[in-house]
Amino acid sequence: MSSVYEQLGGEAAIDAAVDIFYRKVLADKYVLRFFEGVDMDKQAGKQKAFLTMVTGGPNSYTGKDMREGHRHLNKMGLNDSHFDHILCHLRSTLAELNVSEPLIDMVISVADSTRDDVLDR
Repeated sequence: MSSVYEQLGGEAAIDAAVDIFYRKVLADKYVLRFFEGVDMDKQAGKQKAFLTMVTGGPNSYTGKDMREGHRHLNKMGLNDSHFDHILCHLRSTLAELNVSEPLIDMVISVADSTRDDVLDR
């Protein structure tokens, strides 16, 4: 059976998804403040590597672990409602790319599994 990464369409699909995803995120006033001053090209690269890794593609992720990488955002008030907004943007991005609902659910489940680490609980 092929990996979620392969089912999504590999590198090109991950690249397209991350680009669309961050356009949505940066247009969302509710979460925008968490991205102020962030080098979005660098951030997108990290996100592409992370999504590739967690969906079963080649692992080139060298970023911080989830707790360490988001700790400064927790100090800014990052909480479950912000996390839910991000998941909604991910879901709508994948739907926009015509990813099947079962595959979207799988990706959302993987992303949601990082919630406690991201929120440092």
